[in-house]
Amino acid sequence: MFKKILIANRGEIACRVIRTARAMGIKTVAVYSDADARAKHVELADEAVRLGPPPASESYLLADAIIAACRQTGAEAVHPGYGFLSERTSFAEALEAAGIAFIGPPSNAIAAMGDKIESKKLAKQAGVNVVPGFVGEITSTDHAVEIANGIGYPVMMKASAGGGGKGMRLAFSEKDVRENFESVKREGLASFGDDRVFIEKFIESPRHIEIQVLGDKHGNIVYLGERECSVQRRHQKVVEEAPSPFVTPEMRKAMGEQAVALARAVGYHSAGTVELIVSGADTTGQGFYFLEMNTRLQVEHPVTEYVTGLDLVEQMIRVAYGEKLAFTQDDVKLTGWAIENRVYAEDPYRGFLPSTGRLVRYRPPAASENVRIDDGVTEGAEISMFYDPMIAKLITYGDTREAAIDRQIDALDRFEIDGIGHNVDFLSALMQHPRFREGRLTTGFIAEEHPEGFTGAPTGEGLTARLAAVAALIATEDATRAHAIDGQLNGRTPAPTRWVVKLDGAEHQVEVAGDAVTVDGTAVVVDAPYIPGQRLVEAIVDGEELAIRVERRRTGAWRFTTRGASHALSVLPPRIADLSHHMIEKVPPDLSRFLLCPMPGLITAIHVKAGDRVEAGQPLAVVEAMKMENILRAEKAATVARVAAAPGESLAVDAVILEFE
Repeated sequence: MFKKILIANRGEIACRVIRTARAMGIKTVAVYSDADARAKHVELADEAVRLGPPPASESYLLADAIIAACRQTGAEAVHPGYGFLSERTSFAEALEAAGIAFIGPPSNAIAAMGDKIESKKLAKQAGVNVVPGFVGEITSTDHAVEIANGIGYPVMMKASAGGGGKGMRLAFSEKDVRENFESVKREGLASFGDDRVFIEKFIESPRHIEIQVLGDKHGNIVYLGERECSVQRRHQKVVEEAPSPFVTPEMRKAMGEQAVALARAVGYHSAGTVELIVSGADTTGQGFYFLEMNTRLQVEHPVTEYVTGLDLVEQMIRVAYGEKLAFTQDDVKLTGWAIENRVYAEDPYRGFLPSTGRLVRYRPPAASENVRIDDGVTEGAEISMFYDPMIAKLITYGDTREAAIDRQIDALDRFEIDGIGHNVDFLSALMQHPRFREGRLTTGFIAEEHPEGFTGAPTGEGLTARLAAVAALIATEDATRAHAIDGQLNGRTPAPTRWVVKLDGAEHQVEVAGDAVTVDGTAVVVDAPYIPGQRLVEAIVDGEELAIRVERRRTGAWRFTTRGASHALSVLPPRIADLSHHMIEKVPPDLSRFLLCPMPGLITAIHVKAGDRVEAGQPLAVVEAMKMENILRAEKAATVARVAAAPGESLAVDAVILEFE
């Protein structure tokens, strides 16, 4: 077996590969940019080599620097993770020329499948169903419009070398094609070094299903079941699960056999994924279409590991070394259910805007047999604008789908993340949503269920009263501690036992007498151990377990977050609560005259100038952040008074871009 391998990646996937390599007795080498000098993957590896400045084009995408790091450290093989160089044919070829093993598929398979245009042609030749579309080279925006009109709307424009939701735009009209075609080209060039675009028919109400394949260098190829990846936002996966609640055993067999046939056609070995789009109305097992083949490890591979009992990274390493698969297709059994949620540095309460900055507090839930956390950050780490905004992956397992979902909700409540925006509340809301729990999923699920954006999960029945009881107990504990402090000017004042709790627009009268709590005259059984200053309170209220993230805002004011929603609370003694009604409310300033930068990012385009009249919905500027272009549009008709920023400028959040008259 290899004695030492280098991981040509960063973040959670680098940490993930290091864990398996260590378990196999293999030494590891990390590589890093200046932005990652103190990153978790650097600390975990046995050795680390600097690549260059923070931009990926000057560090993680430098194949020559990675090969030099292999020579410097004596690494015999390279695991590319996902993204960056993982699907670059030239990288696999350069490693081969240098005598370094590539822990991935052969370069010819990467070339055949990595080019989406060529892969569709090859899939068609192999007898695999493909989505109707144009797979030649598109020369201009006018050419793109002509093609889209011929296919019929809606259509999807995709960067040929794209992946991870980048370089993709949905078009419902000629106007959408003209607005977005050049943006797709730019994203493809910036992220993958290839600006070619193809256009295909968009299957409406689709489900996104993918088949995991695994092959060795001796011609053995198996499929390891499917993953349901339909819950997406902006074509980027948010929730994945294995198996799919939609796929029947007959469909699984048909999909798996086609995936293996495609892999065999290109002489595939290592782990890979065949992505399929399935009409949600189809139950015959025949209405699935080939999208693409990812010739690498997928972000969502842990759900397959849970239900098959296999370590896919270990299998990739063994295959790269030349070992045969130790099992056949008949040995592959799917047991139980696994779900993965991607915890991102993005703010769902502000339109999912990317959030960068320091992780002032990071405490993930405790790992266990049925709860797995794959992360690449530590408390105090910086979430950089240069890379993907993923903080962690939360994977839960259960004997049933319902058990896996319930474990997700419970574990999400136990995440403590401060300093940046994050999507934990949103993920919890998804897990509680009736439609998700029923398995009625399409790729439009999030857009359909949250058309006006996210404001928090609906408050479950009785939850308000339970939170009021916990709030009163915490306030009593704080007051009792304050009562015990020596040297008070007017002697020790008795700690209050009666409270008025204002929560979600309602007032609750709460009385605490030892362990007995009454809310609006109704007894509530509460066990909520609390130490003043504690940030996560694990309570049992009327027999229900609640993990509540607690934030004290000021005297008497708190914020509780649990079950996918944040609740502002006021907890005051009755006399002070009465007086609080007379306080003057502070009105926030009116910023409607300004177009503000919604996130830290780079201005790539300004579409207007001073004096221009703009209409609602008109594109005004483009901000690039975390490798994605964001078009900022006018919210209403107005006249531009001044332009305060220029293309090429890096702006902080809320920096002024335009001012209107």
